[in-house]
Amino acid sequence: GVWSPLPSNNLCSEPDSMYALVDGNNFYVSCERVFQPRLNGRPVVVLSNNDGCAISRSNEAKALGIRMGAPWFEIRHMEQSHGLAAFSANFALYGDMSDRMMSLVADMGPQQEIYSIDECFVDLTGVHGDLLARGHQIRSRILQWIGIPCGVGIGPTKTLAKLANHVAKTAERTPGRYPAHLAQVCNFAALRPDELNAVLAVTEVAEVWGVGRRLGAQLKAFGIHSALDLTRLNAATVRSRWSVTLERTVRELQGTPCLGVGEGGAEQQQIAYTRSFGQPVTDLPDLAQAVTVFASRAVEKLRRQDSVAGQVMVFIRTSPFRDAPPYSRSITVPLRRPSADTAVIVRAALAGLQAIYKPGFKLAKAGVLLLDLQADTVQQAELALEGDEARDRGKLMTALDTLNQRYGRGTVFMASAGAGPEQRRWSMKQERRSPRYTTCWEELPIARA
Repeated sequence: GVWSPLPSNNLCSEPDSMYALVDGNNFYVSCERVFQPRLNGRPVVVLSNNDGCAISRSNEAKALGIRMGAPWFEIRHMEQSHGLAAFSANFALYGDMSDRMMSLVADMGPQQEIYSIDECFVDLTGVHGDLLARGHQIRSRILQWIGIPCGVGIGPTKTLAKLANHVAKTAERTPGRYPAHLAQVCNFAALRPDELNAVLAVTEVAEVWGVGRRLGAQLKAFGIHSALDLTRLNAATVRSRWSVTLERTVRELQGTPCLGVGEGGAEQQQIAYTRSFGQPVTDLPDLAQAVTVFASRAVEKLRRQDSVAGQVMVFIRTSPFRDAPPYSRSITVPLRRPSADTAVIVRAALAGLQAIYKPGFKLAKAGVLLLDLQADTVQQAELALEGDEARDRGKLMTALDTLNQRYGRGTVFMASAGAGPEQRRWSMKQERRSPRYTTCWEELPIARA
């Protein structure tokens, strides 16, 4: 059978490894509140591209029942009825605030892995002293220096650190579910076995990193309802019944490290950059601008993971919700040689767009996908290749990325992207965007006596 309870786990002994997971609370909303203290205590949401749905919610907004992904048109009435404040996504601000937060977290331990814009792992193996106090210290510093509240989870494995972080944030947000002393900063390694088991027993299995809602439902069908139930499974049986990935999760819950810092998972097998337009697009020149920008953003991600792409896919489509003739087409363009050169990728994307474009349709969305990804190893150029594909332009691409990182995205761009972002008719709606307080000179906050 599936069940094979374990009498104990590695957490009961002195762990050989230790990790921390630091995560900004409701990060996008918290960034808005740093510069607008009047928002503290109010329900606040940050909206997705084109102000479509809620992608970040304050605790007050969650208490109103606003779910993640709730369409704006469904919750807009709460502006009047409940004082809800809504903002367009301000990614320039959020990215800069993330950089500042990560630079502070880096002081916590010798190795750091930035997992997402608002969270990162820190390897604490071999770090001496009171790790719980260290966690509170870094949390206080982040809150004082940049104004972002965060949760800190500490455990002998990355999965346990991630779960401890969940407990720390939940104990603060929802008093009563977990012991109060676990709020804000939670160190699983400092708990007695009975205390840890009690915490795992009230934690739903779907809340474990790597499980999620769908797999969680499957596990519940087998009587595995809590994180403690999952911890007590036989790892080898889990592998044969489910997958190697879930086996690794179980072993990590049992205190056996299977993931080190920098080993969060495999590199992406494809990279996509897709966006809905702020208004319907019908003309090819406007589409070409959009596809150029999308391809450029996708290839930036490609270079960040030191990969090259062998094929470029482009798609365009109308909205299924508008009363207009439908149109949806895509095409995959193979490259003569795998590349991470912006010019090469953009040229292929525009060639694909030219092949699938048809006038007379009100297009609502387009996207570029990079496929057939490979490691960026040294490749021998073919004698028949000419132009950009025959030259190594790695230094040029590095310079391009460096300038855009230093002076802001869009500082240097391909000519086919057209005018600057403010003049692009297809750009997404951001009617509620706050100022870019930390990255745009014209929008810096002004203090008056």
